[in-house]
Amino acid sequence: MASDALLQVSNLTIAFGSRPAVDGISFELGQGETLGLVGESGSGKSATSLAILRLLPPSTAVTGKIAFGGYDLLALSEPEMRRRRGREIAMIFQEPMTALNPVMAVGAQIAEAVRAHHPELSRTQVRDRVLESMHEVALPEPERRLRDYPHQFSGGQRQRILIAMALVNRPRLLIADEPTTALDVTVQSQILGLLNRLRRMHNLSMLFISHDLAVVSQVSDRVAVMQRGHIVEQAPMAQLFRSPQHAYTQRLLASAPTMRTDRSRPLATLA
Repeated sequence: MASDALLQVSNLTIAFGSRPAVDGISFELGQGETLGLVGESGSGKSATSLAILRLLPPSTAVTGKIAFGGYDLLALSEPEMRRRRGREIAMIFQEPMTALNPVMAVGAQIAEAVRAHHPELSRTQVRDRVLESMHEVALPEPERRLRDYPHQFSGGQRQRILIAMALVNRPRLLIADEPTTALDVTVQSQILGLLNRLRRMHNLSMLFISHDLAVVSQVSDRVAVMQRGHIVEQAPMAQLFRSPQHAYTQRLLASAPTMRTDRSRPLATLA
């Protein structure tokens, strides 16, 4: 692995009981790069992201090494990890209505993320950061809507609020776990465009997790394909789509219809 990589995952194994959900995977992520982690449900994608953030249940057995910025995250104490979680590494979850507090105004929720890592800031400075972050994700009239609640926003706007909350502390690594699954195609395209723009603006590294290869192709520089807890193939995005090497990757690509798909033949299955 390259020594200048921001994130290096080496021989990571995650077990919930006797059987590993993730079995000895390794990958790396450079500064300003997006890695798409793709695979069907149950392949171990989300477990991998939660292991990086140290958010798995205490009973989970996690071995290997997760190096970030010169530190092994698995070896840090919980207070040391808490200082990095949300400040240096942030996450966008799949469903905004479960990730957001329904009885707390959105401005207060973003402000809480700022105060957790910057207690020295004044009330005015925190408010300025919140508004700046809401403007960056193109939320309409943020000054007027600071005191609105999550249910008063559309699905796409709630996802923008989660992105604003994740990026308000200027993390170096953003983990996006299926961030567009619950959105319609038009809003999905807007969110992907927003993530690409913010990544370039802040030189942000991103681990983008999805089961949808079409979505991954719009944001990723490289793609890692997971099957049953293993990474079966890694390649630059264009190369993987043009010439997939592993049989599972080939079936995964063939299972999604495109404009060139022969409609007289059934789609490939992942059985």
